Amino acid sequence: MFARFLKDESGATAIEYGLIAALIAVAIIGGVTALGTNANATFTTVSESMGAAPAAE
Repeated sequence: MFARFLKDESGATAIEYGLIAALIAVAIIGGVTALGTNANATFTTVSESMGAAPAAE
């Protein structure tokens, strides 16, 4: 019974899948954060440009 327990690798496989999922999540979070920062800078630039433009009469 102890030998069968040592040969069982299903727990190791589950841990590997968990680590892969965690790395994918970190990559997605990093990408979304970078995209959000760039989008925020773009909207700020456009907003400042619109505020500096003369009002239409």
